[in-house]
Amino acid sequence: MVDLDFRIEDVKVEKYSAAPLLLFALHVVNKTPDLPILNVMLNCQIRIEPARRRYDGDEHDRLSDLFGQPSRWGETMRSFLWTHASVSVPAINPERRVDLPAPCSYDFNIAATKYFHGLEQGDVPLNFLFSGSIFYRDSEGRLQIEQVAWSKECAYRLPLSVWRAMMDHYYPQSMWLCLHRDAFEELDRYRRRQGLPTFERALQALLEANAAEAT
Repeated sequence: MVDLDFRIEDVKVEKYSAAPLLLFALHVVNKTPDLPILNVMLNCQIRIEPARRRYDGDEHDRLSDLFGQPSRWGETMRSFLWTHASVSVPAINPERRVDLPAPCSYDFNIAATKYFHGLEQGDVPLNFLFSGSIFYRDSEGRLQIEQVAWSKECAYRLPLSVWRAMMDHYYPQSMWLCLHRDAFEELDRYRRRQGLPTFERALQALLEANAAEAT
């Protein structure tokens, strides 16, 4: 059986994509070099492992929307899916380095975005779970297909600064907020009635009005 080893060595922001994208530097090693690997159609599930780091200061409050009160985090803080990635890995004889592209979202209705935004500093513990198809030649030169073992995975700690740099690049000085259609239409009507040029000005006006009523 073919045996592959996977390791994430680095990460960088892809600056010329239509949407936010991280490129993870993936190192793949063929531990059975007597079986020449022609190609691997590799899939990867990337999960966030929140219990593998410490949290300080305002992070307790900012993450309460995801995990509840800190006193319950031992029960509520579980691994959860961040994103899926896939890549075609060329011949591995005996090793190969490729970029694993991971699409990212800035939608605050998604748990992963709330988690990243709730952190103040440090890194994000990730776990990469690999699957896919391996195309290789056996000892007699015949083409064979084998599945990547489900036990193949690796850990990596993503610097929070890299994620922030990516979002600053794609959404400079702005945040991405998704609204229900009814809420959007109501906000748009308010903006037009008040003669406000942007939705940001409309939200600021509503917040100022609410603050005035509270005092």
